[in-house]
Formats: sequence, C-alpha cells, structure tokens
Amino acid sequence: MTNTNPVIVVIEDDPAIRLFLRTGLSAHDFKVFEADRGRQGIIEAGVRKPDLIILDLGLPDMDGVAVIKAIREWSTMPIIILSARSTEQYKIDALDAGADDYLTKPFGLGELLARIRVALRHSVSSPAQDQNGIFTTGALKVDLLKRQVAVGDNEVHLTPIQYRLLCLLIKNAGKVLTHQYILKEVWGPSYKDNSHYPRIYMSQLRQKLETDPTQPQYLLTESGVGYRLKV
Repeated sequence: MTNTNPVIVVIEDDPAIRLFLRTGLSAHDFKVFEADRGRQGIIEAGVRKPDLIILDLGLPDMDGVAVIKAIREWSTMPIIILSARSTEQYKIDALDAGADDYLTKPFGLGELLARIRVALRHSVSSPAQDQNGIFTTGALKVDLLKRQVAVGDNEVHLTPIQYRLLCLLIKNAGKVLTHQYILKEVWGPSYKDNSHYPRIYMSQLRQKLETDPTQPQYLLTESGVGYRLKV
C-alpha cells in the first residue's frame, strides 16, 4: 500500500453502483478508478497498480472469476468481490480463484470499508505479527519462532495439526479460507474429500483458544464457505 491516498480500481458494469462506490470511497480518501468490463478492468489494474480491486462477478464480457485468475497471474493485490450471486458455490469459486473477500449485494458502505481496511493491512504484512515473529490479536498470542501459543497468561498446548491449522490462519489473517484450501494446505491434496476435517479441528481450536467457543472472537465461520481469523 502506498503512503499517499490508497488507489482502488472498481470493476463493475452497473453505473449506479459505480457512482455509489466512487462517492463513498472518495469521501474516505481513496482514489478511485473505474472499469465497466472485465478486460478493461484487467488493463486498469495493470496500469494503475492499485492497492485493492473491487470486482463484480457478473460482467458483460467475461466472468469475474476469469478476471481474478488473470490478475493472479501477475499480482497478489487484494481483490474484494461485490456480487448479487449469493450462493455458496459462487463464493467458494471466487475465493479459490484468489479473491480475498466476498460481499453480497446489497451491502453497506461501512461494512465494505471495514473489509477494505483488513485487506489493505493484510497486503502489507501479517497485520499483528512483529519483527520477532510474534502474532497477537486480542488475548491470543502466538510465538511463531518458538512455536508457543498463549491466551492471556495461560499457555495453550496444541497438537501438530492444530498448530499447522492455526499457522495457516495467521498467515492469511483477515482473509476467508475455503474448506478445500484448508484441506489442501494442512492435510494435502489426497484429503480433498474429507470435508469434515476442517470443521472438527476448528472446533478443537475454539475449545482451546476462545473464551466462549460458541461465540468465537477470533476463529470465525463464513457459513458454507470456510473460516477467517479475525484481526
């Protein structure tokens, strides 16, 4: 992210939504560029080198998932999806293609701004990890060099798989991770059909890390899609 006003490219074919985004984001000191077609959006992303992209999936000339894949060939800039497609599979496809977050239309500007802030922090570095490799969020503290986990003053003992899952979430703090992505990264490609594994191990982590596992503060569920470590 730059030291000046952050640059956002909006790829959206609806003029009313583009106007809403341009007005709202500009009022919060973002510099906004627009495209109403996928191919034009890819070009804008290449020319403007934005800090973040806001992308609609239902574009006239190409599917938004194809836009994500094209941009991911040369950039890791954060991509937030805004789409009327609310089914879980659309969200999963977009996130697996490389999107960082997904909001369903209609959406509130406040919620979008919050997601933008998280994505921009994540794009610079792990948002709460210091130079000594210590990650903190709330009362949760993880020393990634010593492989030590604590909640407040209490050290927490994790199994190797529980710790591997937590490290994956820390690496992608603030980002939604799909069940399939978690399975591939933690257990390996051969476990792709064991979709219950992330749910079981996330429940175990919550029992050890959350004050109230039924109302988690850190390990959040994105219904039908996956999980997010809140920072």
